[in-house]
Amino acid sequence: MTYKESFIRFMVDCGVLTFGEFTLKSGRHAPYFINCGNFRTGGQLRRLGEYYAECIHAHQIPVETLFGPAYKGIPLAVSAALALNAKYEQEVYYCFDRKEVKDHGEGGMFVGKTLTDGEKVIIIDDVMTSGKALRESLPKLKSAADVDVTGMVIIVDRMERGTGALSAVQEVREEFGITVYPIVTMEDIIQAIRNDIVPGREYLDKMLAYREEYGVGC
Repeated sequence: MTYKESFIRFMVDCGVLTFGEFTLKSGRHAPYFINCGNFRTGGQLRRLGEYYAECIHAHQIPVETLFGPAYKGIPLAVSAALALNAKYEQEVYYCFDRKEVKDHGEGGMFVGKTLTDGEKVIIIDDVMTSGKALRESLPKLKSAADVDVTGMVIIVDRMERGTGALSAVQEVREEFGITVYPIVTMEDIIQAIRNDIVPGREYLDKMLAYREEYGVGC
C-alpha cells in the first residue's frame, strides 16, 4: 500500500473522510465530506504529522521552517516538524502567527523561529478551499522577513473549480507562483475506492458525476 492509499484509509478510519449526501458551504451537493476536526487524539496527530513529512520528503521540497497559520495550522506544523526529525532525521524549525500582535514581553506577530531573509519556509494547512489562509499568511511572513516560500502542503486537493475556471490550488500557483502539494487528491480518493482500499463503491458513480460537473485537472 502506498503512503497515499494508507492516508486515505487513515482519513476514513478517523471519520475525517465520509461518504453520503452533504451540502457544502459553497451550496454544492457533494457525495463526500472532509472534516479535519476529527483528527483529535495524540496518536492521530502523530500519524498525521508522518504523512505531512512523507509528502515533503517525496517531493523533496526545500525547507528550513514550517509555518502553521493560526489556529488550526499550529498543531499541524508542530506534528510535521516532529515527524521530519523522527522519520528522516531532518531538523527543521517551526513558527506560527498570533491573531493579534503581542505588545508586551517579547512582543511581535510570530511565535517560534524568528524568520530571516532568504529562509526557506513551507506553509502547512489542512484543506484549501479558496486560498484564503495563504493569501493572509504571505503578507505576514513577508513583513517579518523576505522569506522564500518553497511550497504549501495540505491534506487534500479537492480539484474543484472555485469562482472561475481554475481550482484554488491552480489559482495560487498562477497568482503567487507557489506550488501546493496535497498529500492526496480527489483522483487518489476515487482510485482508492475503485481498488477497494476504502469502502464507498456505492458512492462511486456520484463521485464521478460530481467530479465531471465541478472538477478540474491538476
